[in-house]
Amino acid sequence: MASSPSDFNSNSMIGLCLLFYFFFFFTGVPVADSSTIGVEYISRLLEIQDRERAPPSVQIAAAYGTLSRLIPSHSSSFQFNIIPKEHCGGESCFKLTNHPSVSEGGSPEILISGTTGVELLSGLHWYLKYWCGAHVSWSKTGGVQLSSVPQSGSLPKVQDSGIVMKRPTPWSYYQNAVTSSYTFAWWDWERWEKEIDWMALQGINLPLAFTGQEAIWQKVFQNFNITAADLNNFFGGPAFLAWSRMGNMHGWGGPLPQSWLDQQLILQKKILARMHELGMNPVLPAFSGNVPAALKLVYPSAKITHLGNWFTVWSDPRWCCTYLLDATDPLFIEIGRTFIRQQLTEYGRTSHIYNCDTFDENTPPVDDPEYISSLAAAIFSGMESGDMDAIWLMQGWLFTDDPFWKPPQMKALLHSVPVGKLVVLDLYAEVKPVWITSEQFYGVPYIWCMLHNFAGNIEMYGILDAVGSGPIDARLSKNSTMVGVGMSMEGIEQNPVVYDLMSEMAFRHNRVDIKTWIDLYAKRRYGRSVSSVLDAWNILYHTVYNCTDGLNDKNRDVIVAFPDADPFSIALPSFSLNGRYHHDNYPSPGRAIYELGDSYNHPHLWYSTSELICALELFIASGDQLSERSTYRYDLVDLTRQALAKYANQLFLKVIEAYQLGDLPAVSLLSQRFLNLVEDMDTLLACHDGFLLGPWIESAKKLAQNEEQEKQFEWNARTQITMWFDNTEEEASLLRDYGNKYWSGLLRDYYGPRAAVYFKFLIQSLKKGDDFRLKEWRKEWIKLTNDWQSSRNVFAVKGKGNALNISRWLFEKYLKDSTHSISLVQDT
Repeated sequence: MASSPSDFNSNSMIGLCLLFYFFFFFTGVPVADSSTIGVEYISRLLEIQDRERAPPSVQIAAAYGTLSRLIPSHSSSFQFNIIPKEHCGGESCFKLTNHPSVSEGGSPEILISGTTGVELLSGLHWYLKYWCGAHVSWSKTGGVQLSSVPQSGSLPKVQDSGIVMKRPTPWSYYQNAVTSSYTFAWWDWERWEKEIDWMALQGINLPLAFTGQEAIWQKVFQNFNITAADLNNFFGGPAFLAWSRMGNMHGWGGPLPQSWLDQQLILQKKILARMHELGMNPVLPAFSGNVPAALKLVYPSAKITHLGNWFTVWSDPRWCCTYLLDATDPLFIEIGRTFIRQQLTEYGRTSHIYNCDTFDENTPPVDDPEYISSLAAAIFSGMESGDMDAIWLMQGWLFTDDPFWKPPQMKALLHSVPVGKLVVLDLYAEVKPVWITSEQFYGVPYIWCMLHNFAGNIEMYGILDAVGSGPIDARLSKNSTMVGVGMSMEGIEQNPVVYDLMSEMAFRHNRVDIKTWIDLYAKRRYGRSVSSVLDAWNILYHTVYNCTDGLNDKNRDVIVAFPDADPFSIALPSFSLNGRYHHDNYPSPGRAIYELGDSYNHPHLWYSTSELICALELFIASGDQLSERSTYRYDLVDLTRQALAKYANQLFLKVIEAYQLGDLPAVSLLSQRFLNLVEDMDTLLACHDGFLLGPWIESAKKLAQNEEQEKQFEWNARTQITMWFDNTEEEASLLRDYGNKYWSGLLRDYYGPRAAVYFKFLIQSLKKGDDFRLKEWRKEWIKLTNDWQSSRNVFAVKGKGNALNISRWLFEKYLKDSTHSISLVQDT
């Protein structure tokens, strides 16, 4: 390996470690046959996509563009070359070889060949990872670590015979139907360009492309005598489009200004153009049956159903209870065809894959298999009539979440279209794999997906062992119909380690040894080897990233999801020992430790908090060597936040225990300690750009064309992360805190004041000897929330403060001498 001035390569042992890693995992390992029955079913579409892909020169130019944005100092160090699949045995692949000019000391040094632009950039990323010890993640999660890459002219050589990496299955899918709102809502082209670069480097070739569809729908519905004014109460606001598209609600946060529709369509065309240039296969939306109320007036004889309530408090018709056109009505196919063709007219091309989720959270009215089959067949006919080569891509969440879908109903849906014309996303396969219980989706092609994240919540969580083995087991299983892997998270820019591993599964043919992988991940992420941080990551692998209890990890930490409950209805842990709560000795982590009838949704906990604190201590000990790295600072802030959040959960229960004991001094003392902790955590989060409220709000305002739009967009942004859908003065929204975030500004300005209101009522109750005034607490809390949503105060968009010093301070203040628990009230 060539020498380098960087920290990473100056240590020869690390270089040897990388070489050993490469030798063990990528050479001499028998590669299993990548073909599955499912791949055979979609082979015709794969051939069409290959024929219609951008010319090689366009893909190569796009790949060079990504290279120059990623590491401009090395733009001449690599040469890209598009090759046909025949050079890789008929599969998609990339090849790494030493460029002939390198022997003469010239540039380029490394030749990367691939079947598409995505493969070229996947090869670049693989080389930077495993020959240069580099790391690529989202900017908010620390960004890239390229300090370990040797200078141009000194890049490490690969073995003389070169390296060939084939995809075991053709597709690598990306996004969830709601990611467009939880994460992408306010993105401009600058941010989208970075994301598409990231996608290509991670090997993603099948991304959802949902931006701007409302402008298409406006043009489509004009053909059916629906005016733009009729759509004002149909489309949701900018932060809620995902749910109006799915027919869960209408009008909430709207109406959409025409300028929004126009600019989003322009943005979508840029997104699709770049995806096409890189050889991706963007997935466009299809008609699901969701229609505006005005259509019922224009077509009174059409089979249009008024759907039931979806999470509103009082079924307010202003945004509740949408309309669904029955798929068996002739009008359904006509609208479906018009929508597909309008997209083709606007965009000029298609990858022939369309997403439609008519039955996601909209259960059919009857369970008759024949009726279900007729509905699904009509849905597909709407696609096929607009594009004769169409394939239906469907989220499989309904098979995980809705007991309606028993084998007869599931088969009726899956077999309603010709084999190979429907592909299912096994959306939550790392936790609840449907492929196992459904005989590989009853013979229908599917994509193994990792869901991982709900609502963009911030929580250190993952199941690395399942990610590193699940796709392999599925592909190698008998009669496998698997055709790809995917990342179907609801929100991104969190837990970069999980997505780093999952993206690799697009090219992995064998199970991953996670212990070895995690050691090298830590070295790559920080650009050097530090023993204490390696030990910390080993603890994290076996704790926060080893959740095996099968529960959804929906973050319900007290700070970000404060309980709306009478304090006497909150059950305390059912045991204690020597005056301390021993959360480290849960008989069943996260379950079975609280009394029945508890009205408080206790936060999910599946690991020992004492081990987490040990990992944090090791991280802090590594700070003098790593604090200059943004990747380290992000992880340090995140780990400190995680430990303090679990401490806060225990502290809240101590407040409740003190209240139940009638101990006013303890309630006052502990509640103030809780509020101080929230303030301190806000200071911690302010240290890194990845934990700030400001960018979310300012990016929303930036898209506005005038003051009125700015207010509307900011209200949308603030409401999505706090309390939505609707509420009354005394009853909170059922979706409160669903999109909660650990963001500096949000803790200090909203979560802290909300907790203070609850504690105020606790103290008043004890002082007066009265019951806790639950209704009055709710009124004040709801008013606080509604006022905050309409406020216009400005928050920082850049981090400030020394993350290492603040983390050390908070560790000493809250965690070091606590023996990882909190004293009982009488010991306080």
